[in-house]
Amino acid sequence: MTRSNRSPLLNAVYTAYIVIFFLYLIAPLLAAGVFAFNDSVFPSLPWQGFTLDWFFNDTEPKLGMFHDERLLRGLGNSLYIGVIVSALSVAAGTCNAFLFVRRDFPFKNALYVLMVVPLVIPGVILGISILVFASMIANGIDQGLGINPTWLRPGIPLIVLGQFSFLTTITSLVIAARLEKFDMALEEAALNLGAGRLRVLMTITLPFLVPALFSAFVVAFLVSFENFNTTLMLVGSDAPLTITMYDRMVKVGSTPVLNAVSVFLMLGSGLLALLSVIVQRDRT
Repeated sequence: MTRSNRSPLLNAVYTAYIVIFFLYLIAPLLAAGVFAFNDSVFPSLPWQGFTLDWFFNDTEPKLGMFHDERLLRGLGNSLYIGVIVSALSVAAGTCNAFLFVRRDFPFKNALYVLMVVPLVIPGVILGISILVFASMIANGIDQGLGINPTWLRPGIPLIVLGQFSFLTTITSLVIAARLEKFDMALEEAALNLGAGRLRVLMTITLPFLVPALFSAFVVAFLVSFENFNTTLMLVGSDAPLTITMYDRMVKVGSTPVLNAVSVFLMLGSGLLALLSVIVQRDRT
């Protein structure tokens, strides 16, 4: 039904539902944002006045996030992990997309389902499974060869491996959806004109996939950056930002500096998501 065909009561109910739904989504974000600028050591009412101390102040008790070495170290670890695991996931996801879209092979459907399984497994279970499996292999190598493979112990390398296990599924699905829209006649025409397969791939197919590759990278980076459940099981001494914030909450309690970090992350995530939409729209 169009708006003109609906009764006034139905229009009112529809409008109220939309307003309530979006308020439900945005209210927690607004609350976190507001208390990031509250001139108080507690993230709660009453309002004590506007301040930027929780971002830029360099002294206690209002040490800002840009002067908090532990939070900055966690931010750096998250960026480092996110870039590496996203690049690996996009590379593997591109290969998977070509495999499942362009090729037929035995047990293809079963293997496709197996690829999607990590998305439906709870993050904690996935993290524990990866930790147990990696520790078993590391212990076997240590006992058999006398070599301690530190990259299989809790730490950044194991976090990368753990996140890679489910981020590759996401990037594979994003890139495969774009590849299915590709007109194979373009490749066939280039091959008939004498271009080699590698040149066709580099000049025709991959440029067509650029929006999906970029979007897949952005999605993988954002998911990696905010991941908590899986990462918690695999973390070592170099904790990413989500684990650092959780540890701060447990030991110190909620402080406005965590709200400031939340505002920073919301703005960064929003800009990345907007950039991804722009790239997709301009290259569609």
